[in-house]
Amino acid sequence: MDSYFAVTAPGLEPFTAQELRGLEFAPAIEPGGVLFKGNLSALYRANLHLRTASRILARLGNFFYATTFPELQERLARLPWERFLTPGQPVSTRVTCHRSKLYHSDAVARTVSTALEQRLGKPSPILKADEDSDHPPQLVVVRLAEDKCTVSVNSSGTLLHKRGYRQAVAKAPLRETLAAALLMASGWDKVSPLLDPFCGSGTIPIEAALMALGIPPGINRRFAFMDWPGFDERLWQETAGIWQKAAGTTSLILASDRDAGAIKMAQANAERAGVTDYIEFKCQAVSYLTPPPEPGWIVTNPPYGLRLSEGKDLRNLYAQFGNILREKCSGWNLSVLCSDRVLLGQMQVQMDTSLSLVNGGIRVRLGRGIVN
Repeated sequence: MDSYFAVTAPGLEPFTAQELRGLEFAPAIEPGGVLFKGNLSALYRANLHLRTASRILARLGNFFYATTFPELQERLARLPWERFLTPGQPVSTRVTCHRSKLYHSDAVARTVSTALEQRLGKPSPILKADEDSDHPPQLVVVRLAEDKCTVSVNSSGTLLHKRGYRQAVAKAPLRETLAAALLMASGWDKVSPLLDPFCGSGTIPIEAALMALGIPPGINRRFAFMDWPGFDERLWQETAGIWQKAAGTTSLILASDRDAGAIKMAQANAERAGVTDYIEFKCQAVSYLTPPPEPGWIVTNPPYGLRLSEGKDLRNLYAQFGNILREKCSGWNLSVLCSDRVLLGQMQVQMDTSLSLVNGGIRVRLGRGIVN
């Protein structure tokens, strides 16, 4: 079996591990992600189904130690690069060095290029990584820590949060991977009603609909492994077709925002995701929230200070939001993403704020509780 590493954003490791267990893998959480093992089918399934991972790295062979550049080149040239690269194929590199005798990352990258030429017979041009490209060069990740070298190749291509449906975004967009993690952390059962009264461009309700329907997040995108010499088209088609047998019906999902432009974007994104019929969008302020009679879940990402003009006071908004919830949503499960515990306190709803995450480089917390 091969070793794979699911890279995650800070704080999302437990949710990715939960997903991997659901796919019948045995995950092991490590700093920055989750390690798991499997065959080629496992790699395809992980890329197709994981909602909270950023990318899936395939590890090359066993780890090794290197303290000189000739030693590093020799060890690198022994790795089975032909499984992942064609001779002369351009690559990008990401090198980190920590407490190692080989600490010059650019020199390590050049050594990778030399080893590739030695192994494959042709030089592989080193290109600059471009996270925004739809078809970036094959990424090779090299990590040196205390002289121990780990070499991986990125099997995903563009980051996995790029599902393909979100072409229109509102201000301070929430990444799809984080939205999926919020839904998992909330404990939503995929059956009860779900409300997002600050939906923006619709990421939370769209991810909720995809989850409830069992639609894999990667079903409409390309992956780097599709360009590998060992890509098995038949196996991929079998893997990508299995989800249809598990598709079901979704619950009532209500999404609203006071910004008409944001609602228009959300509707367009939902149409691209194929879930328009499963989400009810409304352009309205939070004060007009009209929940269904049966209790459900509220999962939302309201504005907070760092997302708006400096000095704008949002305490009244959060206090009003809390009042509305107590009046209309008693007994509902509540999950609110926010950067400020003081703002969450304005809602006067007892919440657990222990879960720390990162949204757009901002340290945030997910407040979870029951409205009463």
